Amino acid sequence: MSYLSALAGLLVALLLLPPLGGLALAVRDGATGFLSLPDDIHRLRPAQPTRIVDVDGETVAEIADRRREPVPLKDIAPVMVDAVVAIEDRRFYEHGGLDFRSVFRAAVRTAQGDLQGGSTITQQYVKNVLVESADSEKEAAEAREVSIGRKVRELRYALGAEQRMSKREILEGYLNISYFGNSVYGVEAAAQRYFSKPAQELSLRQAALLAGLVKGPALFDPIRRPDAARDRRDTVLESMVGTGAVTREQARAAKRKDLGLEPSPPAAPEGCHSSDSPFFCSYALAWLEAEAGLGGGAGGEEWLRRGGLTLHSTLDLSMQKAARRAVEKHVPATDASGKVAVSVLVDPDTGGVRAMAQNREFGVDPDKRGQSAVNFAVDADMGGSAGFQAGSTFKAFTATAALTEGMGFGTSFDAPRSTTVEGMKSCSGEKREDWPVRNHGDSTSGEHDMLSGTRHSVNTYFAKLQKRVGLCDTVETARALGVHRADGASLGQWNSFTLGDQEVSPLTLASAYAVFAARGVRCEPRPITAISDGAGTDRLAPVCSRVLPQGVADAASHLLRQPFKSGGTAQSLGIGRPAAGKTGTTDNAAAAWFAGFTPGLAGAVALGDPRGAAQHPLRDVTIGGTTYPTVYGGTIPGPIWQDTMRRAVEGTPEGEFPRPPERFQGGENATRAHRGGEESGGEMPDVVGSPREEAVRAVEEAGFEPRVGEVTVPADVPKGRVAATNPRPGAELPGGATVNLFLSRGR
Repeated sequence: MSYLSALAGLLVALLLLPPLGGLALAVRDGATGFLSLPDDIHRLRPAQPTRIVDVDGETVAEIADRRREPVPLKDIAPVMVDAVVAIEDRRFYEHGGLDFRSVFRAAVRTAQGDLQGGSTITQQYVKNVLVESADSEKEAAEAREVSIGRKVRELRYALGAEQRMSKREILEGYLNISYFGNSVYGVEAAAQRYFSKPAQELSLRQAALLAGLVKGPALFDPIRRPDAARDRRDTVLESMVGTGAVTREQARAAKRKDLGLEPSPPAAPEGCHSSDSPFFCSYALAWLEAEAGLGGGAGGEEWLRRGGLTLHSTLDLSMQKAARRAVEKHVPATDASGKVAVSVLVDPDTGGVRAMAQNREFGVDPDKRGQSAVNFAVDADMGGSAGFQAGSTFKAFTATAALTEGMGFGTSFDAPRSTTVEGMKSCSGEKREDWPVRNHGDSTSGEHDMLSGTRHSVNTYFAKLQKRVGLCDTVETARALGVHRADGASLGQWNSFTLGDQEVSPLTLASAYAVFAARGVRCEPRPITAISDGAGTDRLAPVCSRVLPQGVADAASHLLRQPFKSGGTAQSLGIGRPAAGKTGTTDNAAAAWFAGFTPGLAGAVALGDPRGAAQHPLRDVTIGGTTYPTVYGGTIPGPIWQDTMRRAVEGTPEGEFPRPPERFQGGENATRAHRGGEESGGEMPDVVGSPREEAVRAVEEAGFEPRVGEVTVPADVPKGRVAATNPRPGAELPGGATVNLFLSRGR
């Protein structure tokens, strides 16, 4: 405290000096409350790179707004330390943070308009920390301003630093934070930039050159102003002679030599471009910046890039490598076709994105084929594209809507090669025009039920099924599973919805199919599970909710296993364990897809042309050296999914798909779905009529706990749900159904 009192006394003395009336006024504001100013520089956090780590803690990427490579003092050549001390603060080891003579001289001349330095190394370190820890440009400008007030704040922090840090710690911090010109921060990065060597190997002349840069990096730039840089270097050498760090002869020998430059190309700030998983990295940052309280709003991006955070991601590097190898194997990045292949893997239980790969290098060089900064795996507002038409992968949503409404696997239609479907309506009741639809060939035409229609992906069957279910119900089912357009527009309610006429992102489709694997629970896709800083770790819980009854989801999974069977569109795409999925090919060959899942992992693969599907369809195209009349979902996307999944599931438990409820084994009228409410006023699950066991099973599968009773449904109850609120035992529902079943929330 005696040192602080001495400083405060100095400031008071300045106020009392009669010849310096103007200075007195300037000092008064800075000196007021000096002893109450904060002094702990450790409270401030200089800009530090943020790390993204994978599920095992391995670094995926480092994000920073400037290039800096901090090193401990032991890894900096001692001659570099001697040079800095000699030219910047030769009494560094003697003072306690400031030099009274220098402070007095600098204060007087600065107040008179003559800018003077006079700062010790400790003060310079403090100033750099204040600038770099600023939360806004205004704060940074205040930390740089030429004023007595700023000097006073620096002095207070400098005293605190000297009390809490050793001289070696201050030197280490100073050398790692100082600016050396040419976008280089810290002595290690400077040594690499100017001499292509680490700071530990700097020679006397090189150390003197770098030490001289701190005062004026632009003025003494050795690349653009070598003569000025040499003069400044020689000045540093003279100062080193004055402190006894080197002999006169050593200084003369160094002066006779040239600058010794061996410059390396300037290194760009760390970022996603330098990551092995650049597209996942860019998605993770976009996701965080879009989340409220996680980087959104003013200053959020700086917080992510300068805060020294650790972002714990959902990325599994082994799965990521499998996805990347698969897309590059089947569609090379520099392929003359110009097609883009994208693969995404999602954890059904948490929504965690396990892999995100595309056959492109991350870059923006217009003259280099195979580069792109567009992440085709995600929506446009996340740095992605407008998406790709999803094709027949959407048939899964029509089938799910049918199952939800009580239709069974045996629901059958005559599915000729071509037909016209009439009378479909949008959710607003607007009638759609008649829809002519056709199959891809004669081989799949004829009578089909839900199982064979899914196995062979029969267009005319699903057109009729959508008509029976209702266009609106099909769209609403897809929306409940998280399906939305990649361009941000609303889902179109058009006749051809079941054939996938909507542009979606691979992440959206993978997440939607993950709902089936999770037995009806949807988890929002996410790339980050926790954020750590110096104060602790904030964990981000998955956001999940039930969107399908469990039995319906299990039945949908059963349907989606059919394409892998003999004669199915995915019969050759097995991965050696239970799997379900669906090919997707658009009528106009705009894009091709495969979406599929195991009980523990879901994935989607898309193939399209970023230059525009209309001008560059998947017809008569050569990809990877093979020419295709038409590329189907099972032609290229399917094998990419297969190769990815085979490797991705290695070492993971082999789960089995649950058996679908027996009630779906019949035809269209196999079940009668009725909805009511539980005693607490919540929503009751779909249940079926006699026998009692069927009702109890349906209730259990939906996550409720049955108590007693059964549901009695008259045979003449019309198809569809019968709604009721808080049904009581014996209450009569619309249509004549009687409720004899108590429900309570169960598992």
